[in-house]
Amino acid sequence: MKRFLILFLSLFLVVGCSCSGDKASDAVKEYFAKYNNHHGEVLGELDDLVEKENLSATQKENYKDIMKKQYKDLKYEIEEEKYDGEEAVVRTTISVYDLYKVQKEAEEYRNTHQSEFLNDEKKPDSKKFLDYKLEQMQKTDTRVEYTIDFKVIKKDGSWVLDSISTENLEKIHGIYNYQND
Repeated sequence: MKRFLILFLSLFLVVGCSCSGDKASDAVKEYFAKYNNHHGEVLGELDDLVEKENLSATQKENYKDIMKKQYKDLKYEIEEEKYDGEEAVVRTTISVYDLYKVQKEAEEYRNTHQSEFLNDEKKPDSKKFLDYKLEQMQKTDTRVEYTIDFKVIKKDGSWVLDSISTENLEKIHGIYNYQND
């Protein structure tokens, strides 16, 4: 699933956001509105990528539901904007579900309860574990906050988000490994 999320995040980089408003922060607000409002562009990319994964139909739907919940409930606050001509940095604090922690705890649980994730032949069953992990992700309400500095540039009279790093996309999706900080 981590590979899937990284693939999704890297493809999501191409989803730019531009805004004809007077402030650079308007481009950031528009970007997050696409997540919050389940914009067709965002959901279309999510659907395309989930279909390529080796998941059961039920697991695919469950995973899409988890991500839709993450997007809808993503909270953000613009902290400050710093301008340097046609470039700006918009510091934003976000709050998302801590899916990294849930996945880490699921791995730890599997390691201490291996017998629960065996098939009829007493061999590890990845489907059982994935079902368990998705269930834990779905029911979490634990949140984490991050600060992200978005680079915004003025292009053809509109403020446009510059490319977003994989690290920041992982934060937005709640899968960032903050234990390495």
